[in-house]
Amino acid sequence: MNNHLVNKYNVQAPRYTSYPTVPFWNESNFDNTDWQKSMIKALSLYNDNEGISIYIHLPYCESLCTYCACNTRITINHKVEEPYINALIKEWQLYLKLLPQHPLINEIHLGGGTPTFFSPENLKKLIQTITSYTTIANKAHFSFEAHPANTTVQHLETLFDLGFTRLSLGIQDFNEKVQNAINRHQTYEQVYNITQLAKKIGYTSVNYDLIYGLPFQTEKIISETIQKVIELKPDRIAFYAYAHVPWIKPGQRRYNEHDLPKNEEKLKIYLTGKKLLLEAGYREVGMDHFALPNDELFMAKLNNTLHRNFMGYTTLRSKLLIGLGSSSISDVGIAFAQNHKTPETYIKTLQQGILPVTKGYILSVEDLIIRQHILNIMCKHETSWLKPQMQCKALFDGLFRLAELKKDGLIDLMYYKLKVTEEGKPFIRNICMALDAKLNELKPDKKIFSLAV
Repeated sequence: MNNHLVNKYNVQAPRYTSYPTVPFWNESNFDNTDWQKSMIKALSLYNDNEGISIYIHLPYCESLCTYCACNTRITINHKVEEPYINALIKEWQLYLKLLPQHPLINEIHLGGGTPTFFSPENLKKLIQTITSYTTIANKAHFSFEAHPANTTVQHLETLFDLGFTRLSLGIQDFNEKVQNAINRHQTYEQVYNITQLAKKIGYTSVNYDLIYGLPFQTEKIISETIQKVIELKPDRIAFYAYAHVPWIKPGQRRYNEHDLPKNEEKLKIYLTGKKLLLEAGYREVGMDHFALPNDELFMAKLNNTLHRNFMGYTTLRSKLLIGLGSSSISDVGIAFAQNHKTPETYIKTLQQGILPVTKGYILSVEDLIIRQHILNIMCKHETSWLKPQMQCKALFDGLFRLAELKKDGLIDLMYYKLKVTEEGKPFIRNICMALDAKLNELKPDKKIFSLAV
């Protein structure tokens, strides 16, 4: 890997789980009325049989993982569970007034925070209440994120009985020094036990989250972690770049930039991990994801049906994604909305019988075109504008900005087509940035994104 390219392109860059990205959404001139009108319009455009996805944000954690950039609330007081569960149910009831009778559910994902902070009984109450008003698709995907150190047999059995068959374990790194720095502790034995127990119960897909670029991490350390992961053989692996954003997450000030691997070393750590995973039989999927050849995620890549949204890469492309919970984001194709970030404001708003939306964005025709090109690059490593409906002024402006990336060998530009080269894959976020009309128009003068590499 060319070190010059690493230094050149290691700039602040969005992760592109949406376009436009969240910092460019409206807060002052977007309200509940705008959101409800957008939902009603979206429902009139889509086929009722396509179903919806539901993301449920459970923000509570008993301790702060300092690497984490998610919206969390740290507490050991489990009395917060019941009022929060009741608020989630109230929010869902408000959405049911907008949705068709007995909406078809394709997907439910519990994220956080730490979903397994909540007792199995409270999770059962939540899921049973939500699904009692719906029809569940035959091939629905129910998944949840879990901390290996606090996930119990009761969690696994209760959620499996409710239809959950997919489990994602946040591991990050097995090295004790790295774990101490990021305050994230779980042993190999805990991960092994939870993985084996989940498979015994009947879970069909187990994912591990790993992070490269963490404090004190080295090529040797990531090699040891990856080797242990390979022994455990999860179906999928998310191998994310650490996002150092201490101006947003003060907990990251527990260590400093001197403790983090530098640009070239960080990329070597990633490439070492990637090489080991590929040699072990995993296949690369999109950006920073790997799956076994028989896994649905890799099959979706082969079939060109891979999709990306706020939950990450998915095999399902529901046009309606409803986010429940504090800070959750909803996506109805033509508009986005985000809930209040603090649990207190979220709960208080719902007690008033109001959807807790605080900001959002209604996409223009031009936005929709750029969004599809960025989605194509993130999922397929290529995009085309041969068809007139895939063309707009913002796209052609972006094509001029791609010249430097082409010169550096990160992309191939052909007749009405862009393709990411093998050397360009670590720089996908930079490639998408060139097409990002909002980013290039507004040019933010403060730090809002993590580094690209």
